[in-house]
Amino acid sequence: MAAKKTVSLGKEISKGLILENPVLRLILGTCPMLAVTTSVKNGLGMGIAATFVLLGSNLVISLLRRVIPDKVRIPAFITVIAGFVTIIQLLMESFVPALNESLGIFIPLITVNCIILARAEMFASKHAVLPSLADGLGMGAGYTASLILMGAIREIIGNGTFFDLGIPGLQAGGYIEPMLIMILPPGGFFVFGILIALANKLSEKAGKQDQPDDTICAGAISDQTACLLCGGCSFGRSGPQNQLQTDEGVRRMAKSSAAESGDESPRGGENA
Repeated sequence: MAAKKTVSLGKEISKGLILENPVLRLILGTCPMLAVTTSVKNGLGMGIAATFVLLGSNLVISLLRRVIPDKVRIPAFITVIAGFVTIIQLLMESFVPALNESLGIFIPLITVNCIILARAEMFASKHAVLPSLADGLGMGAGYTASLILMGAIREIIGNGTFFDLGIPGLQAGGYIEPMLIMILPPGGFFVFGILIALANKLSEKAGKQDQPDDTICAGAISDQTACLLCGGCSFGRSGPQNQLQTDEGVRRMAKSSAAESGDESPRGGENA
């Protein structure tokens, strides 16, 4: 039982990275994704803040899932989320004021972030504490990774820096001139589209690996053998009662094939 539980929690954590990435697969929280990822530092700060709120809100909502009335669950969820947003904003104002000022209004807007409210509604309110924490951690990790990746691409190409440190040869007057458009809105949309396409491709490959290989059984039995094993009509049953039942089974199969192909007219020998 313990091993099964561990595997389940592992899947809940890993699903947010690729298969159910909240930004690149579910297309949630795109506004802060495009707005704050002009640098890696901003993306990292926003991701950590959102992950903190995800973990805290999932924990409290999971604990109170049997207490919160169904009619007021959304206002209750938003109240819980707003409490954790206030906590993270006060912590950022105290310890990283420059980052808090850089992120600006997008820290308070975590309260209405679709990712956090969706996980509260779809998962935390229906599951126990440990799976809810695993879900919050996985979604937060996927969100943070997406922000960091997008911030890195835009900062390196658009500003020639990484974590505000200059990259030799990739600055004004160097071997390669930075492309300023990458830290502007058009560049953000361009990188966002590329990352979505990449995430879809990786998700398709991961999905194919998880599915069993059906080609092993392809052609193992013939169509006639499959018909005999089906037993859905008298034609398919072993030892039909008489030839009349066999002919009736053939007619039904012919009518079914004609209906599927859109040919409603009877076959040549059917009226005979």
